Amino acid sequence: MRRIKLACLLLAFVQQVVLGTHDVYIVTMEGDPVISYQGGIEGFPATAVDLDEEMDVTSEAVTSYSLHLRRNHDNLLDSLFIEGTYEKLYSYHHLVNGFAVHMSSLQAEFLRKAPGVKHVERDMKIQKLTTHTPQFLGLPTGVWPTGGGFDRAGEDVVIGFVDSGIYPQHPSFSSHKTDPYGPVPRYKGKCEMDPVTRRSFCNGKIVGAQHFAKAAIAAGAFNPDIEFASPLDGDGHGSHTAAIAAGNNGIPVRMHGHEFGKASGMAPRARIAVYKVLYRLFGGYVADVVAAIDQAVQDGVDILNLSVGPNSPPTATRTTFLNPFDATLLSAVKAGVFVAQAAGNGGPFPKTLVSFSPWITTVAAGVDDRRYKNHLTLGNGKLLSGLGVSPATHGNKSFSLISAADALLGSSATKYSALDCQRPELLNKRKVQGKILLCGYSFNYISGTASIKKVSQTAKSLGAAGFIVAVENSYPGTKFDPVPVSIPGILITDVSKTTDLIDYYNSSTVRDWAGRATGFKALVGIADGLAPTLYNSAPQVALFSSRGPNVKDFSFQDADVLKPDILAPGNLIWAAWAPNGTDESNYAGEGFAMVSGTSMAAPHIAGIAALIKQKNPKWSPSAIKSALMTTANTLDKGSHPLRAQQYTASEMMTLSRATPFDCGSGAVDPKAALDPGLVLDATHEDYITFLCSIPDVNHSEVSNIAGSSCNSSSKGQRPYDLNIPSITISQLRGTETVKRTVTSVSKETETYTIMTRMPPEIALDVTPPALTVLPGASREITATLTARSVTGTYSFGEITMKGDQGHLVRIPVVAMGFK
Repeated sequence: MRRIKLACLLLAFVQQVVLGTHDVYIVTMEGDPVISYQGGIEGFPATAVDLDEEMDVTSEAVTSYSLHLRRNHDNLLDSLFIEGTYEKLYSYHHLVNGFAVHMSSLQAEFLRKAPGVKHVERDMKIQKLTTHTPQFLGLPTGVWPTGGGFDRAGEDVVIGFVDSGIYPQHPSFSSHKTDPYGPVPRYKGKCEMDPVTRRSFCNGKIVGAQHFAKAAIAAGAFNPDIEFASPLDGDGHGSHTAAIAAGNNGIPVRMHGHEFGKASGMAPRARIAVYKVLYRLFGGYVADVVAAIDQAVQDGVDILNLSVGPNSPPTATRTTFLNPFDATLLSAVKAGVFVAQAAGNGGPFPKTLVSFSPWITTVAAGVDDRRYKNHLTLGNGKLLSGLGVSPATHGNKSFSLISAADALLGSSATKYSALDCQRPELLNKRKVQGKILLCGYSFNYISGTASIKKVSQTAKSLGAAGFIVAVENSYPGTKFDPVPVSIPGILITDVSKTTDLIDYYNSSTVRDWAGRATGFKALVGIADGLAPTLYNSAPQVALFSSRGPNVKDFSFQDADVLKPDILAPGNLIWAAWAPNGTDESNYAGEGFAMVSGTSMAAPHIAGIAALIKQKNPKWSPSAIKSALMTTANTLDKGSHPLRAQQYTASEMMTLSRATPFDCGSGAVDPKAALDPGLVLDATHEDYITFLCSIPDVNHSEVSNIAGSSCNSSSKGQRPYDLNIPSITISQLRGTETVKRTVTSVSKETETYTIMTRMPPEIALDVTPPALTVLPGASREITATLTARSVTGTYSFGEITMKGDQGHLVRIPVVAMGFK
C-alpha cells in the first residue's frame, strides 16, 4: 500500500513538472557545516577550528566532510524524486549545510516533510544598492602612514566583492606599475578564464574571480546574448565598488579631456576577490549570493563587501534576522570575516533599510564636502543656478537660445518625445547651429531611457554652442546628479528657475502669425562647472540613504537593534567604470563614473576595515565594527551636529539634525578607528542568544536556519542585551537595565570618565561613573533607562567614555517610552 501511495505521488510530481512551473528553493539540512562540525560521525574527524587558528580548506578532513555533505544532499533528492524532475544547483557545505534546487512547489512541500530537512524557503531576488574621499576622510596623512604609506595600505588583506563582476583591464586594478604582488598563501580562490580572450581575470592585484548564475539561469532570467557568463562586469557597479575599497592609488580620472583628480581606494594595496552575482537586466538571486558567500569564506577572504540587498524584509520567517542570506553571513562572521552591507536607497523615508542583522555592518550614505554647481547668465542679467560638470561657453560669452520645440523637423517628430533631445535627426541643424539648445526633462530620464550624455551628443552633432536641460515638473523622489559632458551644458532642477528661464525665452523670441519662431533674441551664457566647490557643512546624510528604525519582521514592527550602523561617503563618488557597463547610461563607454548610492558607501567601510585588519589581524569582525562605530564623528567639518537631507511637506529638500536612524553612530573616522581604546565584542554564541531572545521566535526556527540551538543561558535575555556598541529599546516600559562589556585594546592602562546625554523624556544613568581598564582586560558598565513620559516618538542620546590617554568612546542610545 505504501508503495502505491509513493507511486501516485511520483506521478503527481511528473504531471506538475509538465504542467506546473518550477522555482528555486534554498534548503537547510540537519548536521553541522564544515565551519562548525566538531566531530561525531564515524570516519569524519572534526573540521571546526578556534578563531585564532586558520582553517586549512584543502585538508583531507575538510575535503572528505564536504564531500560527505554533498553526497547526503544528492542521496536525499535521488531518494525522493524522479531524475529529471528537479535540478540541484548548489551544495552549500562550508557556512551552511544545505543546497539550492530548482523544482515544483509540490516537490518543495514534500521536501519540507522529509527526514533530515530543517527548512525550505523559496528563493528571492536581490538588488543593487547603488576620488576625493581619501582626502576627505584623512587617509593620506592620518592613516596610510601607520600602515607603511599608500603603497602598503591594506597589504595582503583580501576583500571579497559580491557584486556585478570586474573590468580587469582598468588601471585601478592593474599590477604593472606597482611593486610586485606576492602570493597570499591562505587565499585559495580560483580565477576563471575570459571565454573570449582566454586570459585569466587575475593579475596579482585581483586574486580571485568567479561568477554564480545557476539560480538566475534556472529562473529563466539569464540571457546569454546580453549577460556575460564570466566575472566580466557588464554593468559597471562591481568595478566601481571594488575601486572605492581597494583601487590603486593615484589613478588620473580623465574624461572629455579634463582631469577631475586622482582616484584611490581606501586600502590601495588590498587584494580583490570577485564573486559575480549581479547581472545587467535583472539583478540577482539569493541562492547565487549564498553560493558566492559560502565560496568566498571557504576561499579565505578577510572582508566581504555587499552593495546588494533584498527587495524587502523576508516573508517566510518570523523575524527579519532569520533567513538564508543573513544566516550565511552570520556563519561568515563566525569564520572571522567582516561584512559591510549597503543600507539601501529608500530614503529619506523611515523603515526603508534592507540590511537588518547586528552581525552585519550596515552603511548609510553621506554627502561629502565637494559639490559640483554651475549657473546660467541670462541676457536680462539674471543668474540661474543648476548642475553641470562642463566647460564654460566659448570665450565666456553669451549665445542665442533655441528650444527643441522651435527646432523640430516635420510632423513625423510627433511620433517621438523630441523635446528631451535624445534624437538629433528630429531637430533642424541649420536652426540649432551656433545656439544653445533648450531641452525638456521628461519621465524618460527617470525610467532610464534618456540621459544627459545623449543630450550632449545631440547638441554636439547639431553644432550647438551648448545645451540646457530644464525640469518643468517635479517628480517626487527624483535624484539629480551632475553629469560630466564635453561641451557647455547645465541641468536646471528648480522648477521656479525653469519658469524664469522659459518666461525670458518666450518674451525674447519673435514669432509669426502662426506662432512659428522667426527670431531668437534670448541670450544665455553657461559658466565653468568643472571645478568643485568645497563646503564645511559636511558630511550630511544623503537624501536617498535608507533610514531606520530597523524592523524585526515583515509586518515592520520595530526591532531592538540600531540600524544603520555608520555613515560613509556615498554621494557623487568618482571611481572606475566598465566601458561596457550599462548601469548608468550617462557613463556608457567611459572608464570612470561619478555615481551615488549606499552601494558606494559600503566599500568605503570595507576598505577602512581592511586597514584596521592589517593593523590588528587578530581582531574579530565585531571588534572591527565596534572600533568603527564608537569612534565615529557626530559633528561635521564645521563642528556642527551632523544633519540629514529630508523632504518638507511640499517635497522640497531641507536639512534637519541627523539622528541615529539616519546615520547610526555617526560619520566614519578612520584614524580614530585604528586606535579606539575600547571595543565591545560579541561571539557567535552571543548572536545565537540574541536570536533566541526575540519574542515569538520558535527556538526550532533558530536551529533550522542558523544551525545552532538555543540553550538555557538565553532564558531571561532580551534582544537589547546583545553586547554591541549601541543600545536600542523600541518599547521602554518603566525601568530597564542594560549591561555592556568593554575590552581594552590599548597598550596602556586607561581610566575612563563616563557621561550621559538623553532628552528629559527618558532618564539615563550609567554605573560606575568612572572605571580603569588594564590592557587586554574587560569591564562592565550598567545603563539604567526609565521612561518619564510617553511621547509616541523616539528619544536619542549617548553614553560617552572619555579616557585619560585621549581615547573617546561613544555608544548611541535610542528608546521610546511606553506606559
